[in-house]
Amino acid sequence: MDIMKSEKTNRILDIYTKLMSGCLINKCEEAVKYGVNERSIQRDIDDIRNYLSDVALEQGYMNSVIYDREQKGYRLEQIYKIRLTNSEVLAVCKILLDSRAFTKKEMKSLLDRLVDCCAPKVNQKIVSDLIKNEAFHYVEPRHRTDFIDIMWEIGMAISTCKYIEIGYERLKDRKSVIRKLKPVAIMFSEYYFYLTAFMDDDDESRENFDVINDSFPTIYRIDRITKLKTLDEQFSIPYVSRFEEGEFRKRVQFMYGGKLQRVKFRYTGMDIDAVLDRLPTAEITDEDDEGYIVSAEVFGKGINMWLRSQGDYVSVIEGGLDK
Repeated sequence: MDIMKSEKTNRILDIYTKLMSGCLINKCEEAVKYGVNERSIQRDIDDIRNYLSDVALEQGYMNSVIYDREQKGYRLEQIYKIRLTNSEVLAVCKILLDSRAFTKKEMKSLLDRLVDCCAPKVNQKIVSDLIKNEAFHYVEPRHRTDFIDIMWEIGMAISTCKYIEIGYERLKDRKSVIRKLKPVAIMFSEYYFYLTAFMDDDDESRENFDVINDSFPTIYRIDRITKLKTLDEQFSIPYVSRFEEGEFRKRVQFMYGGKLQRVKFRYTGMDIDAVLDRLPTAEITDEDDEGYIVSAEVFGKGINMWLRSQGDYVSVIEGGLDK
């Protein structure tokens, strides 16, 4: 009796696993495979239905086993609610490829697992074919650094409010420096992931910064971190002074940190929406037939790069473009 019970349990688990993987269950085929009659398979399916009904309230979604007359088998309906749709998987894959943030090896691994885990099984080949050419010609970043594990360790330090000590290769002179930091956020912009952090209050290297007592965070490209150590020492930031990366991201351009400032300029280009999307804090303060007067709150000098990139379409009225 115990052996029969064990065989039934294994059979039900096997059928359940197939359903969760998006496979079609044919009663006749399953009966032949396990050496039972079709009524036994039907009872197994009913048991799975009862189980799914019981867990629906706990998990917040309802999966049900239905009979698909067209395909002549049982399948799991609404499984796509806990996966991504075909179009969502394709969109995420395209964004990943366009980011050019990872080495070719990392990118291939991410794409393969994203399609395999998130796309409905019947459409995985279609999604893979739609990104195949772009994935084949993918150009990895010049640094060719695998940094995902370092980024995760930084994330753990952020979540536990622990100091980190990093070795960092500066961009301007390629010199390696040591920094003790209070990490507060991980951000992405223009091909690179960045660590946003506050320097330790006692760090003597502050004297090399433009603003010695800068109350704003410093920014480090994660791929340029040559070594990382999470310290046992914890830091605290008062709630009223907490760092909000969403608000910071609205105001920083090309991840160049610095003082908070307001810029005002006249824009005479064709697409004002592109300007407002690029500068989320921007507001149109005036407009006429030839253009717009735009005001925006921004951090640092990165705004200068964007202003210059617009050429004759932008004329600065206030702030930005250091004289």
